[in-house]
Amino acid sequence: MKRLTCVLSGATLALLLGTAPAYAQGAEFSLGGGVGLPLGDFDDAAKLGWHGLAGVSFVPANSPVGFQIDGQYHQYNLDEDVIGGGDLKDRLIFGTANAVYRFSTAEGTRFRPYLIGGGGVYNLKTTGDDDLGGVIDTDNSATKFGINAGAGFDVKAGNAGLFIEGRFHNVFTEGSNTTFIPITLGIRFGGS
Repeated sequence: MKRLTCVLSGATLALLLGTAPAYAQGAEFSLGGGVGLPLGDFDDAAKLGWHGLAGVSFVPANSPVGFQIDGQYHQYNLDEDVIGGGDLKDRLIFGTANAVYRFSTAEGTRFRPYLIGGGGVYNLKTTGDDDLGGVIDTDNSATKFGINAGAGFDVKAGNAGLFIEGRFHNVFTEGSNTTFIPITLGIRFGGS
C-alpha cells in the first residue's frame, strides 16, 4: 500500500508540475464522481457504490483520436445478508491509460460524443468491521490488471464544460473477474 501511495503521490506531483505546459498544448483536466454499479459475482455481494475521478486528456489538433490518463477511487458496501453481518466495504483505487475517439461534430456545436477504452492497474481491498470473528480478511490488498471501455459526451462552453460517461471495467481477479460500471458526471476544463 505504501508503494501505491508513493506512486500516486509522484504522479500527482508530475501532473501539477506539467500543468502549465500541458494547458498550453490543449490538455483537458477532468474532475467527476457518481455511482458504481457492481456486475456479475461482484454484484452478488456488493451494493450500489460511489466513486470519484480525476484525469487529464489530450486530443491533438485535427485528430479524432487522443489519450486520457485518470485515477479513480471507488467504494462499495457489502450486503450484510450475503457476508453474514458486519460493516464491510470493498475499496478500489486504480489508474487507467485510455485511447479516446471523439466523433466529428459541426464546428459550432457544444455537444461532443466520444468512445474511451484502455487498461490499468487496480488495487482492491476489503475494509471495515467483521461480525464473524475475523472470518473475512480485512487486511487483504491485491493489485491486479484490468481493462475498461465505454462512451460519453461533453457539453462544452468555452474552455469548460460538463461530461457524463459510463465505462465497463473488468479486473482480472482470482476466481471470477471483478466487473462494474461507474456512471460519472463531472466537469472538464482547459483544452483548445
